[in-house]
Amino acid sequence: MLQRNEVLVSAEWLRDNLSSPKLKLVDASWFMPGTDRNAKSEWFTKRIPGAVYFDFDGEIYDKSSSLPHMLPSEEQFEKAAGALGISNDDHIVVYDTAGIFSAPRVWWMFKVMGHEHVALLDGGMPVWEAIGGEIVKDAPTSLEPEVYRASLDREGVIDANALLSGIEAGTLNVIDVRPADRFSGSVTEPRPGVRSGHMPGAKNLPFSTLTENGKFKSKEDLTELLLPVLSDDLPNVSSCGSGVTACTFALAAEWALGRKVTVYDGSWSEWGSHTALPVVKD
Repeated sequence: MLQRNEVLVSAEWLRDNLSSPKLKLVDASWFMPGTDRNAKSEWFTKRIPGAVYFDFDGEIYDKSSSLPHMLPSEEQFEKAAGALGISNDDHIVVYDTAGIFSAPRVWWMFKVMGHEHVALLDGGMPVWEAIGGEIVKDAPTSLEPEVYRASLDREGVIDANALLSGIEAGTLNVIDVRPADRFSGSVTEPRPGVRSGHMPGAKNLPFSTLTENGKFKSKEDLTELLLPVLSDDLPNVSSCGSGVTACTFALAAEWALGRKVTVYDGSWSEWGSHTALPVVKD
C-alpha cells in the first residue's frame, strides 16, 4: 500500500491496488461557480469503484464563515470523514474528474487534519479512463460509518491576522499562485467587491505552470519552478483565489522537494475584500 510520506500515485498503481481492503478512494471533484456541472451528481453516476464523494464546498466546510469552503473544525471533519466510512487507518487516494484541480485541496485537508497515509491520483479520472480503469455507473450503496479522529496541524494553515503580522515583520515568504494578470492587478478580480493586486512582498508562480496534460510535471521540472520562489530561511505560505489551488502548490512542493508549505485558507477571497489589509499592484 502507500509508503510513508507518499504523495502521488499513478493510475497503474491504483489498478494494481484497487482491491486492497485498506484503500479508500475519495472523489474530490469541484467546479468553479457559474459552470453548469454538478460534481456530486457526476460522481453518483460515474466513479472509480469504491469512491466516496467528499464535498468540501457544499457540505464539509466551516459553515460559520462567509468565505467559500473554509477548513472545518476538527469535530466537523471527524464527523464528516467518519460518515463517509473513512477511518484513521485507511490509505486514502484522492482524485478529481478534471485531472488535477480540486483534489489537492482535499489531500491537504486530510494532511492538515493529521491523516498519515493520503496521496493524490496523478492525472485523476482522465488518466484512469485512459488506461482502461474500471468505472462504476450504478447508484452508490449505503456507507458503513467509522470513527475518525482528527488532530489539526496548526503549522499547516494560517489565518489573515497571523499572515499580516508575518508580512509586516518580514518573517514569512508568501507565494501567490493566481494567474500573473490577477497577481499584478492588471485585471478585475472575478469575485465582486474583491480588490485587484497582491500582498506586499509576495511572489507569483501561477499554479497552471505546475502541471502538463492534466498531470504534475516531473520532479526535475517542478524543482526548477519551485526553488526560485521558496525560501530556505522563512516559513513558506501559499495563497490563491479561494484556498483551492494554493493546495496544488503545497502538494507539488512536498512531492518534488519534501518541503512543507503552509496554506492561507482565506486566500484572496478574504485578503482582497478587507480594506484594512494592504494590497499592492505592479
